[in-house]
Amino acid sequence: MENWKTVKKELLKDKEVAREYERLKPRYALISQLIGARIKKGLTQAQLAKKIGTRQSAIARVEGGNSNPSIAFLEKLTQALGSKLIIQVR
Repeated sequence: MENWKTVKKELLKDKEVAREYERLKPRYALISQLIGARIKKGLTQAQLAKKIGTRQSAIARVEGGNSNPSIAFLEKLTQALGSKLIIQVR
């Protein structure tokens, strides 16, 4: 079985795949940071959800990339994780 780096390199040769990969990169970077912060705090999705007054399924949708959370929701998440949300336009 090929490793991920080899498969990724092969997939990114396709210009359409490469464009979509670049378009989605910031979204998945944010998701990765949120999951990492939650794990670092030792919280389950259910515990984090309780802290901000939502359901575990809402946290799972955000972490799975299956939702488009509002800035207000992301601010609640980051505050509950002891972090700060920073948004930039470049």
